[in-house]
Amino acid sequence: MDIPKNTFKHRAQEGETQFGIFHGIPDSYAAEICAGAGFDWIVIDGEHAPFDLRTILHHLQAMSGYDVSPIVRVPEGNPNLIKQLLDAGVQTLIVPMVETVDEAQLLVRAVQYPPKGIRGVGTALSRAARWNRVKGYFEKADDEMCLIVQVESVKGLENLEEIASVEGVDGVLIGPADLGASMGYLGKPGHTEVVKAVCDALRTIRKKGKIAGMLTVSDILIQQYMEAGANMVGVGLDTLILARATKKLAQSYLPKKGDRS
Repeated sequence: MDIPKNTFKHRAQEGETQFGIFHGIPDSYAAEICAGAGFDWIVIDGEHAPFDLRTILHHLQAMSGYDVSPIVRVPEGNPNLIKQLLDAGVQTLIVPMVETVDEAQLLVRAVQYPPKGIRGVGTALSRAARWNRVKGYFEKADDEMCLIVQVESVKGLENLEEIASVEGVDGVLIGPADLGASMGYLGKPGHTEVVKAVCDALRTIRKKGKIAGMLTVSDILIQQYMEAGANMVGVGLDTLILARATKKLAQSYLPKKGDRS
């Protein structure tokens, strides 16, 4: 048995632009629906949605039968949590709110085995190694890991060039919502100053040869960010898709509450 290939990472290395959504419904039934939709990748959002280690594992299992790359966003850059997720089979991680080179370097070490890193060794208990059934897992595991750090503050933006230069950081995801808040535009991720900052950041990331990621539900901004270099393009969130679609359907059949007799 061989180690699973990280298709998201390999496609990015080949220069392919990949599209995906963020997944926030903590039910494996919803995970399968999203996994079969045809996206290149799906982020299981452990930062803002009510996921825990067990539900993330169930979602990885549910998505494994589909041609889609699961990505996990962790709530924080905790090496102990990262260790558990990697052993559960996560190969691509997003770590939020990275602001310094030191933070980025620690995360690189967290996803790699010694002597390069600090990832703990426990493959007999590890789904990633298929419980020691993967031949040569230790020699191959580091190469299949993909680390994406999320820059979403003014401080992080100031250090972006250095963060993106860290060896072992495969990509940088720009978070317009938190970045906008940090810039003084809370709730206004589409403000012209925020959009400009995001575009400049995406160009910087691509110049460093790294994956440049973003998330927006605006068709206009998606086009702008792709023109600026985004090649990990988040185009929606399953929770928002469901919320908007159900509201639209209800409104098409039901009168406004104030109009009811």
